Amino acid sequence: MGRLIVVSNRVATPTETKGSAGGLAVGVFGALKDAGGVWFGWSGDVVSETVANAGPMLEQDGAVTFATVGLTRKDYDQYYRGFSNATLWPVFHYRNDLARYEREEYAGYRRVNAWLAHKLVKLLEPDDIIWIHDYHLIPFAEALRSEGVTNRIGFFLHIPFPAPQILLNIPPHEELVKSLSCYDLLGFQTATDQQAFHDYVTRHARGTVSADGSVEAFGRKLRTGVYRIGVFPDEIAEQAKRYESRQHVLELKQSLEGRKLIMSVDRLDYSKGLVERFRAFELLLERSPEWRGNVTLVQIAPPTRSDVATYQKIRQDLEYEAGRINGRYSGLDYTPIRYLNQQYDRWKLMSLFRESQIGFVTPLHDGMNLVAKEYVAAQNPDDPGVLVLSIFAGAAAELSGAVLVNPHDAIGMCEALQRALQMPLDARQRRHEINMAALRENDLGVWRDSFLRDLRSVPVRRAGEAGGHQ
Repeated sequence: MGRLIVVSNRVATPTETKGSAGGLAVGVFGALKDAGGVWFGWSGDVVSETVANAGPMLEQDGAVTFATVGLTRKDYDQYYRGFSNATLWPVFHYRNDLARYEREEYAGYRRVNAWLAHKLVKLLEPDDIIWIHDYHLIPFAEALRSEGVTNRIGFFLHIPFPAPQILLNIPPHEELVKSLSCYDLLGFQTATDQQAFHDYVTRHARGTVSADGSVEAFGRKLRTGVYRIGVFPDEIAEQAKRYESRQHVLELKQSLEGRKLIMSVDRLDYSKGLVERFRAFELLLERSPEWRGNVTLVQIAPPTRSDVATYQKIRQDLEYEAGRINGRYSGLDYTPIRYLNQQYDRWKLMSLFRESQIGFVTPLHDGMNLVAKEYVAAQNPDDPGVLVLSIFAGAAAELSGAVLVNPHDAIGMCEALQRALQMPLDARQRRHEINMAALRENDLGVWRDSFLRDLRSVPVRRAGEAGGHQ
């Protein structure tokens, strides 16, 4: 079995993979340790052109090589801040109103992908299999193929794939789908995302789709599949229980003075439905006066992409809403919303989840949303909290024990909170058992292993066939 080569926009450091990183990093690192291989991508640093062109920085950890490169300011602005996060991210999350398109940024996006691919080629061996992650790197396989690479290459999209009529808002939409057709295997979070890709292929690329998910488009053949990313639920449960008597948890419990706790944790992003969530909580206090002084919402929202204008605005909007609602309903000893704009250690969050009566996860659109799964896994099975979950999170298709809501319906979310706060123990336990069974059936290892198994089963391309199976 050949080595595994993982390529992602950002690379977790060896230190992060040993505890502080999220579930994805842990899962990918596990596969790399098993097969041996390379994790390649951007270091997160903006550097001079001389440093960027010097070659990847290599760090060894057992059988795994971490290979990172820096980006120049121009590349960072065009590839990362520009086309990736000002065009692809909003459109793929159905926010065309927040998207912008500039040809120079798209050219920079393709240029950086080609440059990164060229750097990786020097590290490849003939029997390596290559696993590319997410929207930053859509043209990566095309760039590798142009350099003659015939290795098996798979791509997994962590965010939603938009319906064709949405995707058409990106002027080079056909070039992007043509780039995706250079992969051997495309993985999506949900059947809805896979269907959206198939619809584009049949309606706009004059391609064909078979019942098994195989696609022919642009003179190439590839496979598509649904691979629902998960967590390791029993590991999270054990960690949450272990940390529940730590100082930070005891301090939170003491400060709540017996009040019910609603927990929300999200990156600070307009796709997460944060303003809508705050307004639903305000409606709960407005419509049900008995909860005033008796329930607290803790919203943890670490800042992200703080040099992008739309992210600066969502931060301002949230701070305004939190201040307005707190001004309306606070007392001398009560603050309804505790809004924390900072990063917390992952295991600290799991123990806080365990203490809460509701996990409030209401994105406007999300590929999967691992916070929803982490919340469920962290609960005390003897006295579990209730997950209130958006129908637009990929996790909603699996977690049938959640109370599902439409994040555009503030009154509906308010009523769901009321229902969850009043839910009897036997109903909470039953819902928790249903959700935990789903998490164990499709855990992070199943996601990783099923994708890699399917990628390894793809026929190897012959020399001269780098552009795609003919």
